[in-house]
This record gives sequence, structure tokens and C-alpha cells, in this order.
Amino acid sequence: MEKFSITTAIDYVNGEAHIGHAYEKIFTDVIFRHYKKRADKAFFLTGTDEHGIKIQKTAKSLGVTPKELCDKNAASFINTWKLLDIDYSHFIRTTDDYHVAAVQNIFEKLLEKGDIYKHKYTGLYCSGCECFLAEKDLDENGCCPIHNKKPEVVSEENYFFKLTKYKERIIKHIKENPKFIQPEFRAQEVLNQLENIEDISVSRAKTNVNWGIEVKSDPSQVIYVWIDALSNYITGLGYNPEGNIKEDYNEFWPVNYHIIGKDILKFHSIYWIAILMALDIELPKSIYAHGWIMIDKSKMSKSTGNVISPKSVMEAFNLDNPDALRYFMATAAIGGKDGNYSDDDFKEKVNADLANNMGNLLNRTLNMLVKYFDGEIKEDFINSDLSDKVIETINEVLKLFDEMEIALAAQKIINLLDETNKYVNDTAPWALAKEEKMTECGRVLYTVLNVMAHAAILIEPYCPNIAFYMAKQLKIDVNQKFASMKDNMINAGKLISKEEIHPVFLRLDSEIMGAKKKA
Repeated sequence: MEKFSITTAIDYVNGEAHIGHAYEKIFTDVIFRHYKKRADKAFFLTGTDEHGIKIQKTAKSLGVTPKELCDKNAASFINTWKLLDIDYSHFIRTTDDYHVAAVQNIFEKLLEKGDIYKHKYTGLYCSGCECFLAEKDLDENGCCPIHNKKPEVVSEENYFFKLTKYKERIIKHIKENPKFIQPEFRAQEVLNQLENIEDISVSRAKTNVNWGIEVKSDPSQVIYVWIDALSNYITGLGYNPEGNIKEDYNEFWPVNYHIIGKDILKFHSIYWIAILMALDIELPKSIYAHGWIMIDKSKMSKSTGNVISPKSVMEAFNLDNPDALRYFMATAAIGGKDGNYSDDDFKEKVNADLANNMGNLLNRTLNMLVKYFDGEIKEDFINSDLSDKVIETINEVLKLFDEMEIALAAQKIINLLDETNKYVNDTAPWALAKEEKMTECGRVLYTVLNVMAHAAILIEPYCPNIAFYMAKQLKIDVNQKFASMKDNMINAGKLISKEEIHPVFLRLDSEIMGAKKKA
């Protein structure tokens, strides 16, 4: 691939980062790291959404300014992504000056084109969704089904965007491009929503909402979320209709994927697409809507008190790096469905896959290499019995990433390690050594270590730290491109000494877990 680009939804800074936010960022980061091994250039955009009535109200209740609240909570997201080794290329905040200027110019361009008009409106406004709802959108109690609150009746004179003008074009694009909305079963949801769309409000009166980007030509209004927040995907790359368009925009737009939660699919696949059409901008190649992460099979909610942070999980299990959490979250759901987090499931999965299957296999094989051959790979060992299985696994992993099935791709890697563990038990290199069949023993050990070298490169997007530790002991470059991988990754010569062998991942219930004991 020449280039690859991907974005996430930007997180609203009314609160701090939790495990639901982390799921999306880990999911996206795994995809980004994978495609960095296939593309010449790659770009990953994420950030925070920082305007609106909720920020305004929360800041007032806390006795701080909206900007102070945004600065504090944006830092929480940035620090959490650093903790989780999220390898983004750029972090946009919608309070950034360049974004504010670009959004004002986008609004004026749409206004001049006649796609925005002023209109007096009375409707049911949900502050949680930051949008007006129709009666049909409410549950049987008259509440927003997402936030379980009754919307307030709001009457204002606002600017409206001619969403209905683009309805047929959007329908046509979705039907002609089956990969545009993924998973594909989500496309019908969007087509159903398109049946009854109306023009949408894209500003709020400053008398009601003063924390937002001013309309340049009408300072009595602030620009609403649909033009403000959604425009981050192009402003974050350097788009501005009235200024110099940056190199990143020219190089990486349209993006390969917008990664978003299923609850905001409508806004991205209808509102955002119509705005891009109105701006005569090429559409993103695909919008992928993932499911939610449940906590012990219940929806995460502040009211039920089951909101947990990634940091708390890492502290509870004394994790030195985020790989176990990254791996679990990235494999928690299949095909865009909902996933589930529980402490027991987390512990069981990472112990089985990372500690027992991968870590223990590498550790005991390296120890045998040192014990029988002083850590040396001899020329006549280089003949991998599992090379066909390795090639098959690589091809399957690439195909599954192209289908956005990253949980299934991880399972293919684990299946390869399962087969390698079975191979060790079947060939019994310790028995070959006892029988003084040293060449046969060496070839078995080489086969295993060669599989581990390929596995380290394949697993790196999920577990960058573990993969690095594996690669260091195997003397390979874990960041190499997939195309540069060879059948035989490990060269002849001294590979490792006893002192260089270290476990790459310890069981979560290990007696030697814990920072002090590890040190």
C-alpha cells in the first residue's frame, strides 16, 4: 500500500477517559499499527470535542471556566492514550485556533452556497445527545433512549443545514458502495434513518449556548456540533477553505476508515457525509461502527456506578505495560458487535493466550537452546517444519484485517502458537537431546523460534511491548514491514545467553507478579 489513514471519533470532555473510550482507541491503534507494516506512509487522527451546553453547565457547576474544564479533561485523555501506548499521529482539540478558524470558514462557505439558512424552530432537545429529537425517537416514557432523560422544549432562531437536499445522493452512494458502511448490516439501519430525515440545526443562539465557535458573519450565534466537531476529520489534517491546505490533508484524505461507536453512526453516515458533499469534498472510503463494551454484561453508566478507567485495571493487576489490556480489548468483540469486560474474563484470556501460550513457549524453547547448544543456532538447524503454517497464518491475518475482523486475526496468531506448542510436545526435543539426536533437536528448536519471530511481528499491533521483548531475545526487527519477512527469520550464530532470557509476560496470578518482586 502507498498510504493508509484512519480516524477515531473525538471524545467529549465532559468527563475523564473510561474503558469505553479506550476500546475504540485500542481497536483503532491496532489497525493503524498493522497497516503501518503494509503502507509506505500512515496517519492516525484522534482528539477531543470541547464545545457545547454540557461543558458550559458542568464548568459552571464546578466553578471553573469552560476552557479550564476542557484543558483538565483533555489532559486526562492524552495521558490515558499515552498510558495505553496509543500511537496517534495527531491529536486535535476543537478549541485549537486552527480548527476554530477553519470551522468558521466552512460555515461561511456553506452559507454563501445556500446550503445553510436561518429558521425559527421549536423542538425537543436532548443535551446528552446534543441534538433535537422527534417524538418517534423517544421511548415509551418520552425519554431519550440513550440517556434516559426527557428532552427539554427549546425554541430558537437558528441556522439550518439543507440535509434533505443530499438525501438521494447519500442513499445512492451507500447502495453503490457496499463497503462504505461497515459492518455491512449497519448500512440498512442508515437507509432506514434516511427515510424521515429533516434539515438540521447547525447553530445555537448565544443567549442559550455561549461556549462554542462564533458564526463569523453573525456573532449572535455559535456553530453547532455537526459542523464544529465533525469537521475535525478534515481540519485535523489541515483543511481550511480559505487558507493554505496542509500537506497531510492532500496526502491522507480521503481516509481509509472513520472508526466510531454504533450510537453515533447516523451523524457520521448522514450529517457528515452531506456536509462533505456540500463542500465538494471526496467522501471517506469507509465508516466502521463498533459496538459497546459492557461491564459484567451490563451497559456502562455513571448512574449504575460501573464506569471503570483503563488506569484502574492496570493498577488492579499490577501491570507494568498496557499490552494485556490492549490485547483483551482488541479481541473483546467480533464483527462490530458488543463486547464484555470482567476481571475474571480478562485474567483468564490473557493468562491463556499471552502467558501460557506465547510467553511460556518462547521461554522454555530459549532455555533449551541454551541448555543443549549454549544459545547458538547452527547452520544445519535452519529448516522450519512449520513454514507452510506460518505463511498460511500471515495470509489469513492480512485478509482478516482487510475485513476489519481484528479479533479473529488475533485468534489466528494464537492458533499458530497452539499448533507450535503441540509440535513441541509431539517432537519432544528434550527426548531427542537425551538420545543424542542433536541435529534433529536443533531443528525442532529452530522451528519453534522461527514461528515465534513471525508471531512477534504479527502480534506487535496488539502487544507492542511484549513483541519488542520477544524480538529483542530473537534478534529481529519487530517493526519491519510484512513484505520484508523471510521464511527463515533467525540467522545462524550465537542467539542468546542464559542471562538474556527473560519472561515476556507473567501470569496475572503469578507469585512473582508485582513491581517489587519483579525488580
